[in-house]
Amino acid sequence: MGNPLLRTKSPEQLVSEAEAPERKLKRSLGPIDLMALGVGATIGAGIFALTGTAAAGQQTATSGVLDTPLLGVILGQSIAGRPAAGPAIMISFVVVAVACAFAALCYSELAAMIPVAGSAYTYAYATLGEIFAWVIGWDLILEYAVGNVAVASSWSGYFVKLAYSLGFKLPLWAVNDPKTAAAILAQAAKDPSVLAPYSQTTLPIVLGHPFSLNFPAFIVVALLTWLLVYGIQESAAVNTAAVVLKTTIVVFVIAFGAFYVNPINWHPFAPNGVSGIMSGAAIVFFAFIGFDAVSTAAEESKNPQRDMPIGILGSLAICTVLYVAMSAVLTGMTSYTHFVDDSAAVATAIEVMHKPWAEALVSAGALAGMTSVLLVFQLGQPRIFMSMARDGLLPQWFSKIHPKYRTPYVTTILTGAVVGIPALFTDIGWAADLTNIGTFFAFVLVCGGVIALRRTSPDKARPFKCPWVPWFPLAGILICFTLMLSLPILTWLRFFVWMAIGMLIYWIYGRHHSALRLGPPEAVPGPKAA
Repeated sequence: MGNPLLRTKSPEQLVSEAEAPERKLKRSLGPIDLMALGVGATIGAGIFALTGTAAAGQQTATSGVLDTPLLGVILGQSIAGRPAAGPAIMISFVVVAVACAFAALCYSELAAMIPVAGSAYTYAYATLGEIFAWVIGWDLILEYAVGNVAVASSWSGYFVKLAYSLGFKLPLWAVNDPKTAAAILAQAAKDPSVLAPYSQTTLPIVLGHPFSLNFPAFIVVALLTWLLVYGIQESAAVNTAAVVLKTTIVVFVIAFGAFYVNPINWHPFAPNGVSGIMSGAAIVFFAFIGFDAVSTAAEESKNPQRDMPIGILGSLAICTVLYVAMSAVLTGMTSYTHFVDDSAAVATAIEVMHKPWAEALVSAGALAGMTSVLLVFQLGQPRIFMSMARDGLLPQWFSKIHPKYRTPYVTTILTGAVVGIPALFTDIGWAADLTNIGTFFAFVLVCGGVIALRRTSPDKARPFKCPWVPWFPLAGILICFTLMLSLPILTWLRFFVWMAIGMLIYWIYGRHHSALRLGPPEAVPGPKAA
């Protein structure tokens, strides 16, 4: 029967299991809803927070070899830290868009062929085998849950800015995690104006330690968790409204900011050449994460064979155009060097206009952007958990569906707790890089899965076909792996530790409870020979 770790599930088996009455989700999403989910998950913290970081680079007094991209070490790069992309951040976005386009074509083929919740996890189970499915399922936690902790913290920061611009102040200790609060107080010694948005700037002492919690981050996650339990259609409506708002504001920044562009700011265009462009691409990839989240809603799509490719490819195209235009305007409005250590590049660039109402509008757009990212990722992670539980790799209670709302309420509440509670007291500054490497790895396996399924099941119906197989998937693998090498060595070490923990869980629990392993022999097909 072959290696039990490489046993696969046929697409037909996956679809029939998902259609069982006790597992069936409510199908209510059309192509516009799916495209809005993709844009909702994509335009958010990346464009509002990381564009400046990628353009200006990251070189600090504490930067060492572990903070240097692995590719830089291979090429003998002498800069400790991450080289600046400069105005060439525009090219960085194009590089990432090309990588994502190859991956999106592969996602579209598999999503139309296997319209089941679970995204890359399900596709790996159908193409590469159980062990690869577990690896990618565990890996996707980095993309969805871990990344959302950082997004929730960023949401809180923009919430404070918006409240201040509207005349409201909140206590420092109630809107920041302890590390961020301490950093703000330290910065205030040099620049007292950073304390202006806060009504109270002293931290209460609890059990001999300064007390500070990020309540806005927790509250927004809790509210979105309730909404997702209540219903997919209602969640999609809220997401669509947020998408319209944030897209309108992004277009406003591009159109209005274009009048403030000074071409002199685009020189030098690429201060660190290819190394800076690729390093910038590895950073801003976080801005593209999300289009693949469309595939997690396959079981809730009215016509997945037609609409999944539209949702995935359409949202990627929209975001690429907006990103390239936005990065051109931002680096044209002010020198990229002004974005050093700046996590709010859009707000910094808008200051050039000297219009407070514009700054408030940008804060509102950032809030809408991050809200929709939180919503879509909080939607995606529970469905991946649900799919893994259906296959026996996680306990069965992970797969429970609400009898009235037909949503995976247990895993939705669990994901809310996993994201909301850490967001109260920690700001995972390295979460973006860890999320990026996890997503790159998922893209590599999805591209490989298309090649594998074309060889093992060449005659199966494919409502959408990725063109030029195997060359397009191979190009996606090559570009994604190159971008993985452009991430810091420390990120690689953290990634290996995370995956090692996942393998330990699979070895102790997953492989012993696998539905394929425990099921009847005739229901457990082995991999076909190439």
